[in-house]
Amino acid sequence: MVIMRPLAVLRHDLPASLVVFLVAVPLSLGIALASGAPVAAGLVAAVVGGVVAGALGGSALQVSGPAAGLTVVMAETIQTFGWAVTCAITVAAGAVQILLGLSRIARAALAISPAIVHGMLAGIGVTIVLGQLHVILGGKAQSSAIENIAELPGQIVAHHDSAALIGLLTIAILLLWPKLPAAVRKVPGPLAAIAAATLVSVLAGMTLPRVELPGDLLDVHLVPRLPDGGWGGFALAVVTIALIAGVESLLSAVAVDRLHTGPRANLNRELVGQGAANMLSGAVGGLPVTGVIVRSSTNVAAGAKTRASAVLHGVWVLVFVVLLAGLIQSIPLAALAGLLVHVGAKLVDPGHMRTVLAHGDLPVYLLTLGGVVVFDLLTGVLAGIGLALVLMLRRTLWSGIHVEREGDAWRVVVEGVLTFLSVPRLSKVLGAIPAGAAVRLELVVDYLDHAAFESLTAWQQARERAGGTVDVDEVGHPWFGEGKAGRPTRSRLAASRAVPRWLAPWSEWQAVEGIPAQQTRRGATEFHRRAAPLLRDTLSGLADGQRPRTLFITCGDSRIVPNLITTSGPGDLFTIRNIGNLVPPGQADPSMNASIEYAVGVLGVEEIVVCGHSGCGAMAALADGPPPGPLEVWLRHAEPSAHRTGSATLDGGVPEREGDRLALHNVLQQLEHLREYPSVAATEKAGKVQLTGMYFAVGTAQVYLFDAAERTFRPAGAAVVVPGA
Repeated sequence: MVIMRPLAVLRHDLPASLVVFLVAVPLSLGIALASGAPVAAGLVAAVVGGVVAGALGGSALQVSGPAAGLTVVMAETIQTFGWAVTCAITVAAGAVQILLGLSRIARAALAISPAIVHGMLAGIGVTIVLGQLHVILGGKAQSSAIENIAELPGQIVAHHDSAALIGLLTIAILLLWPKLPAAVRKVPGPLAAIAAATLVSVLAGMTLPRVELPGDLLDVHLVPRLPDGGWGGFALAVVTIALIAGVESLLSAVAVDRLHTGPRANLNRELVGQGAANMLSGAVGGLPVTGVIVRSSTNVAAGAKTRASAVLHGVWVLVFVVLLAGLIQSIPLAALAGLLVHVGAKLVDPGHMRTVLAHGDLPVYLLTLGGVVVFDLLTGVLAGIGLALVLMLRRTLWSGIHVEREGDAWRVVVEGVLTFLSVPRLSKVLGAIPAGAAVRLELVVDYLDHAAFESLTAWQQARERAGGTVDVDEVGHPWFGEGKAGRPTRSRLAASRAVPRWLAPWSEWQAVEGIPAQQTRRGATEFHRRAAPLLRDTLSGLADGQRPRTLFITCGDSRIVPNLITTSGPGDLFTIRNIGNLVPPGQADPSMNASIEYAVGVLGVEEIVVCGHSGCGAMAALADGPPPGPLEVWLRHAEPSAHRTGSATLDGGVPEREGDRLALHNVLQQLEHLREYPSVAATEKAGKVQLTGMYFAVGTAQVYLFDAAERTFRPAGAAVVVPGA
């Protein structure tokens, strides 16, 4: 059901429909000419596409009608089956589109690579240009693009009559029109070019082939006729037209959505609307209908707000054809050919070529384009789809294999997906390593199949029998190790989620290597190989100085990694660590005093964080009474924390262990000690620094922030009120 608001129709849609109508008429005539169909078929498709698809489709601002994208396949279909059977094919294609829309699979069309779509349009454009150039030059388009290319040189050097003048005049006007003043450009360029060329040809008395229309356009007959045989070809033509018209309509609808902020298109409904329009268009002798981006973008630019604009444009086409049929028959075919040459050339968009080149899909684009031009549209599209699938498999199953020498040893790194497709190349690389040399094989793979596992196992066993050593290091899920243990991982979904090496503790990825004294050396090597290349650009910008925004005071506990729990990196935190995350009161500790003064006075930090944690050994010792010695002396700075009254809570709850309760009190007490430092007090009063209390629950990996209003530590992400903020 079409709902039209009268004010919106009168103010926006009525003027927009007139603009679109002026663009649609010459394009519809030209497309019918290029397709080899009766010229009236283009106008019938424009009327039906505007009214039926406009009213029933799922894209409110899309305008439908005959499209240049189908000219090649329609020309071949008409030549093969004749016009009456072609109309039956159009009706059947519409029925297929309705079934596809009702099955709700319209979005599947968006899976087609844009490189294929743009290559298809470019191939159609080239084919249109090659054929219509012959018409402009006074000749006749041939049945194939290859024949048009072969005969074009002779056509160019042949004698040119007035048709060439009219065709070139049309192209010249279309090229110059965008450069004219805005007031002039309110008249659509195609209309101006066709009108000017027709006027010149009439005033000059030129004898030219012109548009021919039936004697009575209102005498519409049901022209479809089923073929006498060749049902396989008939079915193939139905599917081809249904799919191409459907994909073009859906892609056009998606493109139109990007041009306006109104309701988004319902693609399944759009396909049903297009199918209904095609069934009616074929039944009354019209060309197939698709959503057309040229008319649709014109509709949006002209200010249309509802689907009434598309419907009205179809009404205007009908009224114009009935009342001004004589004027249409004055239009020279050469002028329409000039318009089609301009339209076809615009389908070969250099911008699209640059985009597909940037994404690595230029081969798909060029193969589709070449297939459409040399063979036919379906062959070109299928060739493009085939190449796109091959490239997708190559990218999906790609494995990077790098080998480098480290003294007398060799290091081999394998990345990506390691499958049977990579086994020949991997075997070649591994086979080139000298026998007896020590090899470190680093597997950074997302998947390892049976063939790759068998190849690596056989290679490892052969080298070890020959006296060599092989050290297999798996970064991520242990695909190879699981296979050797007799429980191979069979899919990516079954793979365990591995902690990145730079986040996981040494014990998780180096349990079987070396002794603890070598962990720092091994970790530094790991950093040099993997993390350093990623951080080099960042660190180079920090080479001349630091600009941290946060002073982070926390415990020296090995389980607390400040940059990890704050998702920060080099240059973000100025960190002070000590036993119990203490800030000695009264500036009693020179080291702490100097660090705070430097962070606040020199670095100008904007935030100071005191972070305690669960299971803190210092707080447990404070609660139980520390043993005599240096620890007892240091923990005297924490005695005010032990004497705090009231309860400190985690999200309203009190921790079970006394040490954890004391850790919460300790964070709040150290914030008070910070405010005894003159530099901190002054900057906080001036609003230049913010003090934050933080608590990290080790067992649950949960960060809590102190909420001053509620007097509790809340999970990070909850609203927190900070004193002085």
